[in-house]
Amino acid sequence: MTPLAVFVLTTLASLTVSAADWPQFLGPTRDGVYSGGDIAPSPKPALLWKKDVGQGFSAPVVAEGKLLLFHRNGNKETVEAFDPATGKRIWATDSPTAYRDDFGFDEGPRATPAVAGGRVYTHGADGVVQALDLATGKRLWSVDTRQKFEFRKGFFGAVCSPLVEGNAVLVSVGGANGAGIVAFHKDTGKPLWTATSDEAGYGSPTIATIAGARHALFFNRAGLTDIEPASGKVRFQFPWRSRSHATVNAATPIVSGDLVFLSASYGTGAVLLQIQPSGPKQVWTSDDAISNHYSTTVLRDGYLYGFHGRQEEGQSLRSIELKTGKVQWSADRYGAGTVTLAGDRLIVVRENGELAVAQASPKELRVVAKAQLLPGTIRAYPAIAEGRLYVRDTKTLAAFDLRK
Repeated sequence: MTPLAVFVLTTLASLTVSAADWPQFLGPTRDGVYSGGDIAPSPKPALLWKKDVGQGFSAPVVAEGKLLLFHRNGNKETVEAFDPATGKRIWATDSPTAYRDDFGFDEGPRATPAVAGGRVYTHGADGVVQALDLATGKRLWSVDTRQKFEFRKGFFGAVCSPLVEGNAVLVSVGGANGAGIVAFHKDTGKPLWTATSDEAGYGSPTIATIAGARHALFFNRAGLTDIEPASGKVRFQFPWRSRSHATVNAATPIVSGDLVFLSASYGTGAVLLQIQPSGPKQVWTSDDAISNHYSTTVLRDGYLYGFHGRQEEGQSLRSIELKTGKVQWSADRYGAGTVTLAGDRLIVVRENGELAVAQASPKELRVVAKAQLLPGTIRAYPAIAEGRLYVRDTKTLAAFDLRK
């Protein structure tokens, strides 16, 4: 075969995998975008199956023919693998947990698993990072970050969803003595490097290539940290947090070229940064454009779509222009939820259990389909793989068919 033919076939194979799998938090490219073209323009979701599950805000993921869920049953955190088409259990692996929520919320794991190279990486609510074999569920290694790095619980325990880059599993640990961010070797769990002494916050990192270099971007409690993932070298830190002690930086950074978008609630607001060799340049900032409480915006054709305001105060769903922060439209008192992008459609899963499919247009919010998925409160992100939508509320995991 010619080199060109090999390249084309390799590219097509990678596209097939990305469309078929949702292997980590916010999907294959960690930006809430589903690349499959198999979802109906105005889907009427049919329930494929549902089952009772334990506690947690950890989102489902799909990889290599398995649907994985990280949840809590009693005093055990369980990673469970299912058949995505039927919901039939394949394997389950338990770990002890003593996590207690100080505010009476859910006491299950918050962080979503990451699957890479035939392994499942998880981060439990009380700070345990582990690796399991995807085929069997066998535990390969485990690190108690509370014991090793003096992990600080904060308000809601450990939240960061692991990010796999090269040989490293990157986690915002929030440990003391320079262990704010830790890179674990993917095969052994041995720490490769540590960086910063910042508290972890409630967000998960993303990875991007900017000006030909890899950048791991962590939006922690104090603000944005840009790290060279191979070495752990901190390129820069950009302070961005509320003056309130109760600040929550939970949304994942959104990257477009050399632009990085951050958003947080509690009076923090949004900021657009341009990453330059000398460091970040502030393009615009606004508390009135969009303030993400816990869910991340999605980006399409230069416009952002997401939730604005505090979750408990009744959020707005809105669109803003990335380069200016100008609000394009706003659906006020819409309620809280998450937004995923599938082609030119917004897949909005509201906390009240409703699915709303809308056109991704800066001109107006035009909903093309609605359906009640589950009766309970949905706060975990959904997963989309092979045209199926997987959602969980406080008690149930369910699969729906969105295909044409």
